[in-house]
Amino acid sequence: MVEPGLDRHEWETEWQALEPLVVDAPAETLPDVDRLIERMLIGRGYPTTEDQAHDADDPGVVAEFLEARRITNLVDAGETVDPGEIGAAITAYRSLYEFLLAEPR
Repeated sequence: MVEPGLDRHEWETEWQALEPLVVDAPAETLPDVDRLIERMLIGRGYPTTEDQAHDADDPGVVAEFLEARRITNLVDAGETVDPGEIGAAITAYRSLYEFLLAEPR
């Protein structure tokens, strides 16, 4: 049996470890942040693909994730990405993190 709040504790611990890396090397940290937010979305019952986005209770949450993921994928592929877009992705991930952490189970 999994203890209630265990996921939340793991998410908080992982985010705290990523936060300084986001500040020091945001582009390089995007894939790690993306994976954390993806796990959080799945843990809260949200879809994480465009094909499933219409099934979400709050499609805006999924859209925000998918846009941040699009930027992350560009960076990960070695594309030139405007620093403002990287900042927007970090802001979106941070917003999603706070929303999902506060969301009741």
